[in-house]
Amino acid sequence: MTDGGRVPGLARLHLADGVSLLHPEEQVFSAMLQGWRNQQLARNLALSTIDGRQKVVRAFARHANAFPWQWSPQLADEWFGDLRAVRRLKHSTLRAYQEAVHGFCGYVTDPVYQWPVECEQRFGTHPVQVCHEWNTAVHVQDGEADPGKRAFTLDELERFFDYADEQVSRVRVAGRKGWLPAFRDATLFKVAYSFGLRRNEVRMLDLADLGRNPHAPEFGDHGVAYVRHGKAKKGSPPKRRSVLTVWDWTPEILDQWITQVRPAFGRADSPALWPSERAERIALSQLDARFALYRDALNLAPGLDFHSFRRSYVTHLIEAGWDPFFVQQQVGHEHASTTSSYTCVSSDFRTRTLRRALDDTLGAALDPTRRAR
Repeated sequence: MTDGGRVPGLARLHLADGVSLLHPEEQVFSAMLQGWRNQQLARNLALSTIDGRQKVVRAFARHANAFPWQWSPQLADEWFGDLRAVRRLKHSTLRAYQEAVHGFCGYVTDPVYQWPVECEQRFGTHPVQVCHEWNTAVHVQDGEADPGKRAFTLDELERFFDYADEQVSRVRVAGRKGWLPAFRDATLFKVAYSFGLRRNEVRMLDLADLGRNPHAPEFGDHGVAYVRHGKAKKGSPPKRRSVLTVWDWTPEILDQWITQVRPAFGRADSPALWPSERAERIALSQLDARFALYRDALNLAPGLDFHSFRRSYVTHLIEAGWDPFFVQQQVGHEHASTTSSYTCVSSDFRTRTLRRALDDTLGAALDPTRRAR
């Protein structure tokens, strides 16, 4: 409720009672979208989420060539079928579209917001819910990633990092100034892997987000990374966590970047760990473009994306024998099942694990004293 006791998104807050509209259909539809926006803002949803949902609803209206009070489940079926069969949207993307339309219809059909009454008075009809359980996708499992998405093998990861370093040398020898962003991105890729960070988590790191770990003084000033922009739940602020340094090469590359190369960007006033030439910090689109350029140049599988650094981090720690609960805490997963879905252990690791288990079982069977222990 607002201070005046009115519900955010109420029809009469956006349309004056009894006033004739010059273009009633377009104006009522726009008022609906604005009211829905206010309702979502009251739920503390992210602006990016709200804007994305409104784009989906407008796209459905254009495809149906109709206004919300004229929509029907048949129109929704046709659009969803087109998205799946013609545009080949992924399962998760299609479901997000369906959730947006379902949420909007739920809003405009709720009597609390008075849009059904408003539409009856102006158009002689009212909106209905067009998304139901029989025409929408069901979310039946936590992980729905493309089967082609996977972790790097150790050999692929080494090749990728070596290639990134080679591009820095190649550009610098050619006398081109592009070596600075190439160096930045090469270091950023390594840091994303060494801490198991998502794209935006590593992008939003500031210089102040690196600190000492008193239990691992050998890592110096780079023993822990404080992630302040972790993946958020709906209606909640970004989730924070601290990630401990586990590899001895991480502090070395960070120190080189911070003390020797980053100052050359001339952004001493910026707190960002990864400044851009024209902005305070690097953009996600720049990360994606550079990653794809290097991956394709090496003819690596298209299923490898930036998130593969995070998958690789989990996989390689598990293969190296690190405690699974420690790995779960490092990557900030609430449930162990989520971490397990990231694990893409190699056949060699599985073979060693099986061999060790068989040897222990055989040893216990042949040694009675061992069984007693």
